Amino acid sequence: MLHPTILAQGIVPHRYALCVVSDIGSYGIRRLEEDLFEIKSYTIGMIEAVKKIAIVGPESTGKSTISASLASHYQTFWVPEYAREYCAALNAPCSWQDEINIFKGQLELEDRLLPSANRLLICDTTFLTVKIWSDHIFGKSPQEVLDELPKRPYDLYLLMDIDLPWQEDPLRDFPDLREHFMETWHKELLSLHATYAVISGSDDQRFRNAVNYIDEILLKAR
Repeated sequence: MLHPTILAQGIVPHRYALCVVSDIGSYGIRRLEEDLFEIKSYTIGMIEAVKKIAIVGPESTGKSTISASLASHYQTFWVPEYAREYCAALNAPCSWQDEINIFKGQLELEDRLLPSANRLLICDTTFLTVKIWSDHIFGKSPQEVLDELPKRPYDLYLLMDIDLPWQEDPLRDFPDLREHFMETWHKELLSLHATYAVISGSDDQRFRNAVNYIDEILLKAR
């Protein structure tokens, strides 16, 4: 049971918040340590309760657009694609080390936003993209990526279909390989035994279908 004077604004609910205990002698070090442990356990539990939704798929399939829309709909955060900002600053094609850096940067972004998420964390792609790109370009994947894949499950993958027209972008590379990468995404998700659904149609149809699948996940979590 937390002491009534322990308040913590903005991190956990009001009764679990922490402030300076002015009379530590009367409160007791052991009691304070117990309360801190309870706060930590509660916070970890809240993070673990967050459902992670991965928005994935080949290039130019509306991943960022739907990620922003879903985050707004569910009033939560979305994790942007780290590779876009990283690659925009490069003056040469991605190297092996660049792929490793993108892998680490994507995870760091996700970990940073997860504690602030409201029931859901919408992830605009995941580091599985690094494996797919590395396999295609270098013929193999960084071991760090392979080791992390089984440790980082997502509650639902929404695989964006390639039925949207290609939109030119200096950071997009393979307009003629969309079918190939769509097939690759299916294979990778199946190999992970991931829960996933293909999202097709217009922007409005995609959004409605995505919401239906996510609502199913939330309903099961109740």
